[in-house]
Amino acid sequence: MAKRAGTAKSGAAKAGAGAAQGRIDNAEGRLVDAALRLAAGQGWRATSLAAIAAEAGLPLDQAYAACSSKHAILAAFLRRIDRAALAGPAPESDASGRDRLFDILMRRFDALQPHQAALRAILRDSIGDPAALLGAPALLRSMAWMLAAAGISTAGWPGVLRPQALAGLYLWVLRDFLSDESADLARTMAALDRGLRRAQSFLGIAGTAAGDRDAAPG
Repeated sequence: MAKRAGTAKSGAAKAGAGAAQGRIDNAEGRLVDAALRLAAGQGWRATSLAAIAAEAGLPLDQAYAACSSKHAILAAFLRRIDRAALAGPAPESDASGRDRLFDILMRRFDALQPHQAALRAILRDSIGDPAALLGAPALLRSMAWMLAAAGISTAGWPGVLRPQALAGLYLWVLRDFLSDESADLARTMAALDRGLRRAQSFLGIAGTAAGDRDAAPG
């Protein structure tokens, strides 16, 4: 009986921890949505944590437990965009490395499109605060995952440099994206295609096909 009681208590503890984590995840999503709305409407610098929590309908203690800073909210938003890009179908196996990476990165821009106004405000108000822009370490991790999704290795010394090269390309294309008002993001697609063609040797995508390399973010 004691063993059964202990097992029951352990199961209840796990269920409680799972429920608590679910509440935090829900709160995180609400904070991200609220922050984006406020940034688009009044700018990022004028948006306080208290205002974000109020807009999300959360008491301050729950908001703090989910995201303790504006940087944490931006990191949560970046993870959301990562998941959106990674959730799509696997690229076609016979496509070139450049085409696979093009498809993966366009998923990111598609996911970002509804938030262009908020992104413009965040980037404008974050001048002089590089950590608030996109967070360099987080952005490099994101780019490593984008390479992995495209089947491009980040192993070895050439691979280590690829997330950095892709991050530079991504930020270069982002300038066009932020002013691209077309529904199909035609300007963004053109800029991305040009950038990938220019950087293909640095990214290891010149004449490559899926399945001929290990691809896992470090």
